[in-house]
Amino acid sequence: MNEKEWHDLNQECVAGVERLDGQGHYLAGEALHPVDTATTVRVRDGEVMLSDGPFAETKEQLAGFYLLEARDLNEALQLAGRIPPARFGSIEVRPVRDLPPPDSAPDISEGD
Repeated sequence: MNEKEWHDLNQECVAGVERLDGQGHYLAGEALHPVDTATTVRVRDGEVMLSDGPFAETKEQLAGFYLLEARDLNEALQLAGRIPPARFGSIEVRPVRDLPPPDSAPDISEGD
């Protein structure tokens, strides 16, 4: 992609975000730098290990993300189909995973 095509694609993405936001679907999102800027962090046996590059070797790269509000998977897939870079790569759709609530602190006043 030449510089003009890249610029135009980015402008399509900006307009797409504005449209999604106006429709109440856009929650968050960001473009990401290429994988050669990545550092992978792992903790093993209490030791933090750092390595340059992405966590997995792959030809495809995560260029950014959109966090969208959709009523169901079908709507999410329709919205993903309108994201401009889908014409050149792929869009992976995943639901957000709910974490359990924090454990309650033990009541230490019982022994008083």
